[in-house]
Amino acid sequence: MDFLVVVIIFALIFDYINGFHDAANSIATIVTTKVLTPFLAVLWAASFNFIAFFVAKYIIGEFGIANTVSKIVIEQYVTMPIIFSGILAAIFWNLFTWRLGIPSSSSHTLIGGFAGAAICGAGFDSIHVGVILKIASFIVLAPLIGMAVAAVITLIILWAFKNVHQKKAERILKRLQLLSSALFSLGHGLNDSQKVMGIIATAMISAGKIDSLNDMPDWVPLSCFAAIGLGTMMGGWRIVKTMGSKITKVSALEGVSAETAGALTLFLTEILKIPVSTTHTITGAIMGVGAVKRISAVRWGVTIQLLWAWILTIPVSALIAALIYAGIKFFFL
Repeated sequence: MDFLVVVIIFALIFDYINGFHDAANSIATIVTTKVLTPFLAVLWAASFNFIAFFVAKYIIGEFGIANTVSKIVIEQYVTMPIIFSGILAAIFWNLFTWRLGIPSSSSHTLIGGFAGAAICGAGFDSIHVGVILKIASFIVLAPLIGMAVAAVITLIILWAFKNVHQKKAERILKRLQLLSSALFSLGHGLNDSQKVMGIIATAMISAGKIDSLNDMPDWVPLSCFAAIGLGTMMGGWRIVKTMGSKITKVSALEGVSAETAGALTLFLTEILKIPVSTTHTITGAIMGVGAVKRISAVRWGVTIQLLWAWILTIPVSALIAALIYAGIKFFFL
């Protein structure tokens, strides 16, 4: 089998895993507040993951995040073993953190894996350090933006519903959660599917099948958006528990605020063409709504554990990818 075909298959497998790993980001609050059953929630989220393809292609008119990801490694240093090693490392780290119930970043594990394999194969001159630093900066910025926006939205909702009876307000907010979760799932699809598109496009350029990302055939983005949607349908129940209850107790009000803030943050990064972690974004937003109630409402011990997972994701994924590449080079090249 052609190595390019193998790389594309494993890239789509990673995209599928990304879907069920990150499903909790989109559905944790609507499941926790019992707006939808887990089954209906994953169908809802998966649908908007796929609809994101049409938004990117026909409304936005480009796949900017895919283009950014494709520039992580300088084109002349890209080889199939480097791409393959990065994908394998990302798959391993995603499954490992999913097994432990840690909502780590699928985005950053893929980026770390790609860069780590390239460094092992061609040295530090093979990577675009500026691109990686810009992406890495959003490990901090994305949750902070999500937290700030969520706090503002929560205060606005509290003011708007101050004279509304609690039961009526709850009914309205639960309906609004359908919209907010749909928006977040749309942002999830827009952001995360494009990262795999960027990797596949890079592999096709390396193999001489296309000259640039603009030449990428439509089946590539369609496959990526479909894979993440299918993965979302499989759910991620271990991480739902962490996202929906361990960080702070989530009600319909907090759900609307967190999901809307997360969606707005993802739309902003789409405009900036910066791949970010939907996990980091929604976690920061949930912390923001919890802090509005009172600082002690946020379980900061859990949050610190998550922060360590976020910080370690890129370097650990890079190390794993480097070891995989070294093994491939030793035994097969």
